[in-house]
Amino acid sequence: MSSESVDEMVVEAIAAFCSASDLESLKVARLTHFGDRSEISLANREIGALPPAAKAEVGKRIGEAKARVKEALESREAELTQIRDNEVLLSEKVDVSVPVDRLKRGARHPLTTLMERLCDVFIAMGYEIAEGPELELEWANFDALNFPKDHPARLMQDTFFVESPDSGVVLRTHTSPIQVRAMLERELPIYVVAPGRVFRTDELDATHTPVFHQIEGLAVDKGLSMADLRGTLNHLAHVMFGPQIDIRWRPSFFPFTEPSAEVDLKCFVCLGDSSAVGCRACGGEGWIEWGGCGMVNPKVLRAVGIDPDVYSGFAFGMGIERTLMFRSGVSDMRDMVEGDIRFTGAFGLEA
Repeated sequence: MSSESVDEMVVEAIAAFCSASDLESLKVARLTHFGDRSEISLANREIGALPPAAKAEVGKRIGEAKARVKEALESREAELTQIRDNEVLLSEKVDVSVPVDRLKRGARHPLTTLMERLCDVFIAMGYEIAEGPELELEWANFDALNFPKDHPARLMQDTFFVESPDSGVVLRTHTSPIQVRAMLERELPIYVVAPGRVFRTDELDATHTPVFHQIEGLAVDKGLSMADLRGTLNHLAHVMFGPQIDIRWRPSFFPFTEPSAEVDLKCFVCLGDSSAVGCRACGGEGWIEWGGCGMVNPKVLRAVGIDPDVYSGFAFGMGIERTLMFRSGVSDMRDMVEGDIRFTGAFGLEA
């Protein structure tokens, strides 16, 4: 740790910073010459092993060297940041003297058009569209759907309560309350789908958002079975993703259906090829989770005054955002909610 060797470390570091052409290459240079495993950092750690008489002198030498390296790093980082910002401004420069068409082509949000497309599929199968309030009674959102009083979904960590948990009013956490209202208000048999916006206390990230959209379906009639449910979801998957896409069921549990299942789609990228270990869409599993389904729990039918010994029903639900990600290759859910016209414009009007 002589003065010559320390000076050499400083000269090499400054030269590396100066030769960096962009912020990414500067980051590599920083890790090499100023990171935890750099020569100057390792030299700093060895000060403790020196004799007491030499510690002060070497410590001062290393400290001054690190200060010089840090100053050179910050200076070069400021220069490269300015260069990058100038390049961005130049690339986004607009020539205001160029004649343009003031009437820009419009675009509808893809979530809106996808919900309409899904509704059209069910209308063609004889279903009706049902709607309900976003501010919902806790009874319709939980109690009528067989959620126990101590169910985790009722907690403040998952549900937006209005005023307090004792108010009895929540922002609906799913569109299932629409199904409850349909069974209370409509004549049997019932075939409805309920698209809409729902609310949960999730953090906004690439795969979650506190406000999202669902479409749920409900059929209540005499003699309905899991086979009818399977055929319905098979048809939906083929219409939305193509005839090559199959579905599979995995046993699951939902308070409002029994038996219940999770619905998986065959991966639309690798098509379930077991050799596609590196498939980014499904992680090599060959299947991607899509939604949930099952036969309506008899307790739910009794709660709305329907005799489960005479009628049976099935229900299903899936997220609109996740369906859009599957259909259009959208990798980040935040793109759907940030209102950037460059995202929606790519989908156009789409009748």
